[in-house]
Parts: sequence; C-alpha cells; structure tokens
Amino acid sequence: MPGTRKLGRTSDHRKSMLRGMVTYLIENGQIETTVTRAKEVRAMAEKMITVGKDNSLHAKRQVYSYITKEAVAKKLIEEVSPKYADRKGGYTRIVKTGPRRGDAAEMCIIELIND
Repeated sequence: MPGTRKLGRTSDHRKSMLRGMVTYLIENGQIETTVTRAKEVRAMAEKMITVGKDNSLHAKRQVYSYITKEAVAKKLIEEVSPKYADRKGGYTRIVKTGPRRGDAAEMCIIELIND
C-alpha cells in the first residue's frame, strides 16, 4: 500500500513531494533519487498510469487532481497510459547507482519502462 514510509516529513509535505516527483517522472521519463523515495514514487506512479488507462471522465478527473501540471496529466492520459495498455503492471524500473557523496544515502534511478 502506498504511503507506509514517512520519509522524515510531515504528511502534507510528503504528499506534496510525492506528487511533484510523480509529475516529474512522467514528464521526463526518469529521475534520480534515494531508494526509499523511489519505492514510494513507484507505487504512486504505477497507480496513476493504471488509472489513466481507463478512459472514463472519473479517471481523467482523478489524474488531473493528482498530477501537478496540466500538460503532464494530458500526456499521461494520451501517450503514456495507452503505451502500457497490454501490461497488467510493472511500468517502472528502479536501478541502484550507489551511495551519494556526502551522506552515503543509497541512490537510484527510477524510470518508465519502454516496451
């Protein structure tokens, strides 16, 4: 279930951060972040892509209410979700890149799978 990690932030800050990261992931295709954040982003991004696959008005409103940029939400509904129409899940990939210099936090790249 998404939202089980607190990530050292208040609930409002955490939700806002995840919304921004999911928006940026869908906009650019990949982002570099820590492993724990990437796992949370993966859960929400996959949920948004699954919702975007349904072409109903309710699904579109759910996507527009979560994604922070209107152009990215439109891209999700029109381009990204139809690309994964035949998949049941697993739209993202997490690749570990090693520790971050400074605090040695485990870093990774989360990206959308291109099939």
